[in-house]
Amino acid sequence: MGENTDKSVSDAAGIAAAAGRAAKDGPPPVHLWDPPFCGDLDMEIRADGTWFHEGTPIGRPEMVRLFASILKREGDDYFLVTPVEKVGIRVVDAPFVAVDAEIGADVVFITNVGDRVSAGAEHAIEMRGTPQEPRPYVHIRRGLWALIDRKTFYRLADAAMPDENGRMELHSGGTVFPLEP
Repeated sequence: MGENTDKSVSDAAGIAAAAGRAAKDGPPPVHLWDPPFCGDLDMEIRADGTWFHEGTPIGRPEMVRLFASILKREGDDYFLVTPVEKVGIRVVDAPFVAVDAEIGADVVFITNVGDRVSAGAEHAIEMRGTPQEPRPYVHIRRGLWALIDRKTFYRLADAAMPDENGRMELHSGGTVFPLEP
């Protein structure tokens, strides 16, 4: 991410207020916004999905959901974006965690910030890591992924069926997802 520009970096409260105004009529269209970069904000999303601001966990779930709604990824960098400004933040692994799933004919994931997505062509399940330490993820939106937590992955593994080669796979949304890296 870039260095601070001549403009002062907005504080989290200002970003949250702008996000709240932008989100009044549904999810903000961050993919359409291309405001100027205003510097980096001292904000980090840790590997367990906890959001920190200036080294302190953000304890209000509604504030985390608001920030998550304006999160944008460009390449390997993450930004909070409003119609008029863009600030960089750090993401340790994936910005979200899939904390539950409804497993039926399709698999519907629920994230730690309240997103619900049905696994399929637009919301792929991807295995990373090694066979000894698999790391499962699901695509949430516009290049933003959620790490699938352990208990949810175990439930997926229980629902999976072996393919003709014995590899475990899951079917959802007309798509087949291997559950091995």
